[in-house]
Amino acid sequence: MAAMTTPKSPAPDASGPDAPVSEAIDIAPKLLLENWRGELEAVDLYRVLAKYEKSPERVEILEDMIKDEERHAEVMAKRLKEMNVPLPEYKGTWRVRTLGLLARFFGPKAIMPIIETIEADDVNLYLEPDQDAAVAELAADERKHFKALGSLAGTTKPQQIVRHERWHRTGSGGTLRATIFGVSDGLVSNLALIMGFAGAQAGAEFIILAGVAGLLAGACSMAAGEYVSMRAQRELFERQIALEETELLLAPEEEQAELAMIYRAKGVSRTEAEALAARIMENKDIALDTLAREELGLDPSTLGSPWTASIGSFVAFTFGAVIPLLAYFTGAGWPQFAVSAVMSGIALFAVGAGVSLFTGRSALYSGGRQLLIGAAAAAITFGIGSAIGVGADI
Repeated sequence: MAAMTTPKSPAPDASGPDAPVSEAIDIAPKLLLENWRGELEAVDLYRVLAKYEKSPERVEILEDMIKDEERHAEVMAKRLKEMNVPLPEYKGTWRVRTLGLLARFFGPKAIMPIIETIEADDVNLYLEPDQDAAVAELAADERKHFKALGSLAGTTKPQQIVRHERWHRTGSGGTLRATIFGVSDGLVSNLALIMGFAGAQAGAEFIILAGVAGLLAGACSMAAGEYVSMRAQRELFERQIALEETELLLAPEEEQAELAMIYRAKGVSRTEAEALAARIMENKDIALDTLAREELGLDPSTLGSPWTASIGSFVAFTFGAVIPLLAYFTGAGWPQFAVSAVMSGIALFAVGAGVSLFTGRSALYSGGRQLLIGAAAAAITFGIGSAIGVGADI
């Protein structure tokens, strides 16, 4: 961070009553700079979403959010100028570039849950005890953006935004999240397996056989497990919706009363809740969809595909598992070992950095953590393989 200057005043005694004031002066510019960078990053992210978004209504919402974020950045820049803190040059971030590529190939809706998580972190940052008062006042706008992103991730109608207010989403990142963790599983498990055989100084044919067997076994296991899990979950959800449909046909008055009660619990007056429930019940399809969302917490249009999940898990695991194996197709020895270790290390760090898109941690921290975990697993199996190889006189 660039050097900052503070208002000229005698240095307070660190042990005296003025110590907290001095500390606040140091912390406030740091928070402001962090917020300022976050606002500019948000502008870039929303522009990426708007660029690849096909719905004019959704683009309009995003453009309004861009204007809000630009206004927020101006407020923060003004406060930093008043504090005599120079603004560093903003060059964009790796996260924006990465999410831009993902939006290009998977569509903007796929990355909206990730950006929603980023927005939630910004809301919390604005509520820090040492936050500048002018910035804290902008928290309401950030909460509004968070809700809008949540709704854009699950609907195409702007008027439905008021119905979405979940701080925790179980499907954050959906396919992207499953892909990243599938690659991680394949990479770590097959790396550990191959390093065990390498430690035993096995020949290239044995390492390749073990690596391919581990790849296929792991990928098939992941695919089968994902299919069974997703199929069971989907069948459970479909049964719940079917039961709700039966109740709607047999006792529509009771379902209407339940729907009105749900809206009353949300703070809607009795008269308005009953009128809204009656209007919804006029169309049975809309009524069933609304009851599934409001009463069961399910979105009938996004129950998940078992085959998509299964195939995705298989491909992701295979992609990760093949990386430590590639070098051994040219033979077995220390050069192949070194190449495999380096390629796997780079892949482990990249996977960890990808995980940071969902966790909000820094890419360096997440990538380093993943690298250490994978290296530890490989070191353990390499040591065991070496001991077995020596004991068996391989």
